[in-house]
Amino acid sequence: MARILIVDDSPTEMYKLSGLLEKHGYEVLKAVNGADGVALARKEHPDLVLMDIVMPGLNGFQATRQLSKDPETQGVPVIVVTTKDQETDMVWATRQGAKGYLTKPVDEDALIKKIKENLPASTHK
Repeated sequence: MARILIVDDSPTEMYKLSGLLEKHGYEVLKAVNGADGVALARKEHPDLVLMDIVMPGLNGFQATRQLSKDPETQGVPVIVVTTKDQETDMVWATRQGAKGYLTKPVDEDALIKKIKENLPASTHK
């Protein structure tokens, strides 16, 4: 079973995403800000990270950059899930190392498709 780390400071979004992922058979790890997300990713080595952008302290762009540059976590795909829907945000996320970009509210089918496209083959159910 694939382990997915959700990094989001919104309890509502965390609840929605967790329920959706668990329904599809994924194990969920949770962090409420960018710094905790980076630390948890280094400790737990999830198969994939869902990253919010707008968070206090270390934002999602900064956290994604740290994960993609760190030899310990650079192989972990990061998918940005955010309310920011501007083309410049999408381009910037990709430059930080994000492998995908979805806007909230997230479409369940689009999210699961994007996760499956980015998960290592060995983790597929």
